[in-house]
Amino acid sequence: MSRWTEADIPDQSGRTVLVTGANSGLGLRTAQVLAAKGAHVLMGCRSVQRGETARQSVRGSAEVLELDLADLVSVRAAADKVEELDVLVNNAGIMAVPNGRTVDGFERQFGTNHLGHAALTWLLLPVLKQRPGARVVTVSSLAHHAGHMDFADPNFDRRPYTLRGSYGQSKLANILFARELERRSSAVTSIAAHPGLTVTELTNNMADAHRSAVLKIGGRISHLFSQSVEMGALPQLYAATAPEARGGQYYGPGGFNEFRGHPATARMSAAARDDLAANRLWELTSKLTGITPELE
Repeated sequence: MSRWTEADIPDQSGRTVLVTGANSGLGLRTAQVLAAKGAHVLMGCRSVQRGETARQSVRGSAEVLELDLADLVSVRAAADKVEELDVLVNNAGIMAVPNGRTVDGFERQFGTNHLGHAALTWLLLPVLKQRPGARVVTVSSLAHHAGHMDFADPNFDRRPYTLRGSYGQSKLANILFARELERRSSAVTSIAAHPGLTVTELTNNMADAHRSAVLKIGGRISHLFSQSVEMGALPQLYAATAPEARGGQYYGPGGFNEFRGHPATARMSAAARDDLAANRLWELTSKLTGITPELE
């Protein structure tokens, strides 16, 4: 894995890949690279207009798939349109947004970052299982280390809402889900990844939305330690394509504190390695979304 780059990606001809949040940042870079390697890329985007604009920068086979992860009706409609799939990259996300609700009444960060992706993954399992070597890559974050799963109140109905607490919980849920999917399904390989400190539209929008001096200063500092979108996308590209990538693993940048660098095995928090919590989250997710996954 030493200094793994885009040049190490095998030919992807004949494969279909769905990348969520593919209109900008890490998702767009992932779509661009995989299409250039021969894959047919489905660009999952909430805004079709923004998706079509982004698609113009993709050299290769790509199409926009309307997908709003904060609306389970939209998630179902998108899944119904996918007829074949080799790789699902659960990349989209929101970060540090004010307290709010999804269309279905879930807290926005937990509902979008975890529940929407979990529902999409489960609904796509029937088509994924038809393809040998199918993979699901779920993108988490360094913020998962600060995450805590409150199974009694995952949507912050009673406890005080905090930007950090909500985002950390959603990113912890991403890893727990990825690990439990790997444990429960023999038909797909499930892997988690994170981009380290990568400045994207996600982080820029977070700072703009709050006009907070703390966030703005933190943003300026992060630029000193952050890496390009091209480098930040490498761990999820590695998880999606590298023959040696292993199910149940977590990959991120291999440099200092996993801030930047080429892909390497990343550190999971103790909470992310909690098998009982992963099982509880799986059952809670099924209850909240109303979806029972077809695992075999």
